[in-house]
Amino acid sequence: MMAIFALLKLILDVVFFIMIVHIILSWLISFQVLNTRQPLVMQIWDGLSRLLEPVYGPIRRILPNTGALDLSPLVVFVIVIALRDILLPTLASAFY
Repeated sequence: MMAIFALLKLILDVVFFIMIVHIILSWLISFQVLNTRQPLVMQIWDGLSRLLEPVYGPIRRILPNTGALDLSPLVVFVIVIALRDILLPTLASAFY
């Protein structure tokens, strides 16, 4: 059972890291530090967006429209942190 919790924590850690990279990349693109016309930047941006869109999409439908400000990464980020740091250790300690 502990192996399942370790695997879930690993998955949540990977999602956390991917979200951090996506958020930082979006800031760098927004502030024109990186240019999306560069093939490598566009491939990384497109790949991360395709990975995270299935996660962000349902949250975007629930949240109110805030125009250019997208709050779905923040909500998903808080959910991942809560799952990884609060819920998962609590469940693991309940089983052992």
